[in-house]
Amino acid sequence: MIILADFHLHSCLSPCGDLSMSPRAIAAGLTARGVDLAAITDHNSSLNAPAFGQACREADITPLFGIEAQSREECHILCLFADAETARILSDELYAAMPPVMNIPEKMGDQVFVDDEENILGEVDKYLVTSANLSLETLAARARELGGLVIPAHVDRPSFSLTSQLGLIVDGPWDALEVVSMPGSPGADPALDTRGYPLITSSDAHYPEHIGRRAFQLDMNDTPLCDKTGRADIEAIRAALSRRPRA
Repeated sequence: MIILADFHLHSCLSPCGDLSMSPRAIAAGLTARGVDLAAITDHNSSLNAPAFGQACREADITPLFGIEAQSREECHILCLFADAETARILSDELYAAMPPVMNIPEKMGDQVFVDDEENILGEVDKYLVTSANLSLETLAARARELGGLVIPAHVDRPSFSLTSQLGLIVDGPWDALEVVSMPGSPGADPALDTRGYPLITSSDAHYPEHIGRRAFQLDMNDTPLCDKTGRADIEAIRAALSRRPRA
């Protein structure tokens, strides 16, 4: 079974995300583009994960509950979990490790979290696009300890990536690397050394029109996407990621 997946989506919680990117609007956009498996990945927070899960279940989309975490080195790492409760654990730890840089909505953007009916429950005080005082190694190990998928984001971009911050793809417990352009495609960096890790693309959507724009195919073989509880089967997805192209 081959499904379409998008592992990088920002909601109205991210200050760089448009206010129109409510969890329900994201689910509607995913449905329109035929995406079967999707992750919400706001910066350093998972507060919109519960509403996203409900919206996805109503739309018959399998949800992953994620965070685009920012390490001390200013590397962005996608940390994806099978349930919102586990994502909230890492979210709270990241928030506690972030500096007390307060958000100014009119300058930096709104950071709102909502309920299932799109009612605003509150706004996050700290500016979310800052680095938690956690090393890349510590962050990746913690996400894996919690049972999550760990995927460095947009490694071929000139900012907030492994290559921009560290100069190369370092070894880690990476289930895949996210690239904007697959090797050999137009715009791909021929000098990028992905070191044999599986590769994916995702939308990194901040606006409705970007949802699903770089969704990728995931071959589940004959393995069910969900476990007996109805949640996404992280180990089955991890195995499917291992079958993705590596160059």
